[in-house]
Amino acid sequence: MRVIKLGGSLLDDAARRAQVLRGVAQAWKRGEPIVIVHGGGKHIDAHLKRLGLEKRTHAGLRITDDTTLEIVIAVLGGVVNKMLVSELSKMGVKAAGISGSDGGTLIADRHPHIDGVDLGNVGRVRRSDPTLVRSMLTAGFLPVVSSLAAGARGTLLNVNADSAAAAIAAGLNATSLVFLTDVAGLLDRKGAVVASLDADDARAMLASDVVTGGMRPKLEAALQALASGVTSIRIGEGGTSLVAA
Repeated sequence: MRVIKLGGSLLDDAARRAQVLRGVAQAWKRGEPIVIVHGGGKHIDAHLKRLGLEKRTHAGLRITDDTTLEIVIAVLGGVVNKMLVSELSKMGVKAAGISGSDGGTLIADRHPHIDGVDLGNVGRVRRSDPTLVRSMLTAGFLPVVSSLAAGARGTLLNVNADSAAAAIAAGLNATSLVFLTDVAGLLDRKGAVVASLDADDARAMLASDVVTGGMRPKLEAALQALASGVTSIRIGEGGTSLVAA
């Protein structure tokens, strides 16, 4: 079982996206069970801009008020999700899209304030219920899951797609988790791709100033997945592998 997280400008680059999806389609047709998890931050940014709404972030997270949440739901669960399903279908793959909130696939708690800033409808993933995704796989569908989660009392929460992918991989007892994005992999101080590192190395890098921006949540999510029993984790196409110590 392989969980693949798609994100970054990969979702905006039609040619590169098609190349990645062709690889997914080939593996699926060979009989490999695959689950795709995706974000869509740049698509959300574009929709906010068209509506004249301000993008607000804090500590690397999108401040998601009620109006922004409506756009997040529409873009992730609609535009991006159905784009991926459609493109896979054209490649002969029976794909079906869901949000992480469906069937409790992703369960999250409301994110606590950071530096006194209320992030709004942002969640921190607590766990994943694999029941719906397993049912889809059993029925012959490739699940495409957007990074929305179910919160308390039926609320919807915007969650980090890297954390979502790690939780889903753990819930499914997946053997492999791949983060595909617009970077080659984790870079060291000299800007070279780190080919391989273990959990201790990863924690040391997170404690330093080497890992910045969107790579931090990826590496944190990778550590969570490793601790949950996912044995093969890769960041970037042929990039950095995270291995057990």
